[in-house]
Amino acid sequence: MSYYAHETAIIDEGCTIGNGTKIWHFSHIMPNCTLGEGCNIGQNVVISPEVVLGKNVKVQNNVSLYTGVTCEDDVFLGPSMVFTNVINPRSAVIRKDEYLKTTVKQGASIGANATIVCGNDLGEYCFIGAGTVITKEVLPYALMVGNPGKHIGWMSKFGHKLSFDNEGIATCPEGTETYQLKDGRVTCLG
Repeated sequence: MSYYAHETAIIDEGCTIGNGTKIWHFSHIMPNCTLGEGCNIGQNVVISPEVVLGKNVKVQNNVSLYTGVTCEDDVFLGPSMVFTNVINPRSAVIRKDEYLKTTVKQGASIGANATIVCGNDLGEYCFIGAGTVITKEVLPYALMVGNPGKHIGWMSKFGHKLSFDNEGIATCPEGTETYQLKDGRVTCLG
């Protein structure tokens, strides 16, 4: 394996870390985590046991990923964002058998200081604005902002807000992809 870990990083037993991954200052990778190739784990990040990250996942400084989280390829996690893993935590009540799973699909971006309440999957290429609190499932390409998170538009794979014509078609200003909005869902037509 060919990855970089800063001397202050802690990597527990049983982790699988892909080639080209970088783990920076004061981060803790807990037992049995899987980090794909080309990931970047920022400073002061905690990745709890059994978390799975795909290829090219960017985890910015001060992020906490708790047990039950899976991030697919090309996910971006902004500074100080957090995932929860229990709906009703209490210090005196042990609920380790009640951790809920959360999947962040390919290409999704989560802004700084956002909170993702466990058990709510995030669709492909969705965009969660800074400080947003997600309390329900997020559709692919959806743009979510606020507390609680409110759906206010659609985003392209390149991270541009899409403007649909009368026939429900939009083109990304940066990429060449065309998108279709039909029955409240967006699909990429290529």
